[in-house]
Amino acid sequence: MEATPNSRTPAPDFWAAPIATHALAGDVRLPGSKSLTNRELVLAALADEPGRLHLPLYSRDSALMIDGLRALGTDIAPTGEVGPYGSDLLITPGPLRGDVRIDCGLAGTVMRFLPPLAALAVGDVVFDGDDGARRRPMRPVIDALRALDVAFPDDGGGSLPFTVRGTGAVHGGAIDMDASASSQFVSALLLSAPRFTNGLVLRHVGSRLPSIPHIDMTIAALRARGVTVDVPASGEWHVHPGPIRALDVTIEPDLSNAAPFAIAALVAGGRVRIRTWPTQTTQVGADLETLLPRWGARVTRDGDDLVIDGGDGVRGGAELPGVDLDLSRGGELAPAIVALCALASTPSTITGIGHLRGHETDRLAALAADINGLGGAVTELDDGLRIEPRPLHGGGWKAFDDHRMATAGAIVGLAVPGVVIDDIGSTGKTLPQFPELWAALVAATPAAGTARDR
Repeated sequence: MEATPNSRTPAPDFWAAPIATHALAGDVRLPGSKSLTNRELVLAALADEPGRLHLPLYSRDSALMIDGLRALGTDIAPTGEVGPYGSDLLITPGPLRGDVRIDCGLAGTVMRFLPPLAALAVGDVVFDGDDGARRRPMRPVIDALRALDVAFPDDGGGSLPFTVRGTGAVHGGAIDMDASASSQFVSALLLSAPRFTNGLVLRHVGSRLPSIPHIDMTIAALRARGVTVDVPASGEWHVHPGPIRALDVTIEPDLSNAAPFAIAALVAGGRVRIRTWPTQTTQVGADLETLLPRWGARVTRDGDDLVIDGGDGVRGGAELPGVDLDLSRGGELAPAIVALCALASTPSTITGIGHLRGHETDRLAALAADINGLGGAVTELDDGLRIEPRPLHGGGWKAFDDHRMATAGAIVGLAVPGVVIDDIGSTGKTLPQFPELWAALVAATPAAGTARDR
């Protein structure tokens, strides 16, 4: 079984978001985490022996990572063990080689995690991607590698495209970095740092550091493979040089991709069960367990599962409160939460998400444009959004090539008839099965005697 093709079809992929006509009784099993899959793929490629990934994600982002690592000399092959969403993967490290081109698509993990590996290869490695990827910030990674004496023969102007000239080794040492725009800049250097001759001392010098749980995820993955990582102070990391141990790793379900499904219970009413929710995790999506009760959801654990009871839901007449919420820990949850706030009864202010302007699209501008286009009132702030609920009407919802924008539109469409998303295929970036899973969720009805007509 091959990885999902990494090409996008340019033709529009219009999708009428299904409206909820009854309370939900959903049972959702999600594919693996994109963040964990791509981190573990990189570490397995740098390991000292072959390793396996169980239940990896098959999506455009993971396919791009697999293709990039293969180009750099890693053998990645499906095994005979097949999970619900595809085969396990056997990763066999090889000597890193250059004189190749890597297509980053729109994947931040690929464009940021692989240049340090390219510096460890021998030869030039050219990086490019989608038009939208060329607008995503890259300068902190490029400047950090330059500070480590890595050459960029085409000057590496701070964004795609650029070329890394690998010499087979990176000396390492101490550097400063401003990672205010993305925690991925930090993870990019930490992942490869054990292979630097002298390891790495990395200090963040910016005014803020978003999405810290993603850095914690990177550190946990490194330590699990025997790498010594010290965190002597906030915003400072010491990675010691040494081998990266091979492992067989089971990838957790993607908890950030769980957000639309969990929030659906508050919009449509009823219950949604998310299968195999980990009890301990570094995924920021775990924050949903404590965030959703702020809108009145009852969130409980049932064995290995998480169950979200949304009561009557918006479609059943419930009035959801607005919130003032700092989402700097987990900005990737913001599009789904902002969609929910647009359906609430009182205003909300979501802050700590200014860095989302540099994601697949400017998510703050995109959310404001889409919700306001349906009659809403969303105002952009320097570091977030102000949402004043208004009656919404149907109409077009632009995905802006952004998977989380597409799923946010699906949330609004549960309560607002006639919402049409222009590119549901953009969800293939991290969850190709989204349209089918969402349709099944909306169609699922409670047992006889508990369903309510609307």
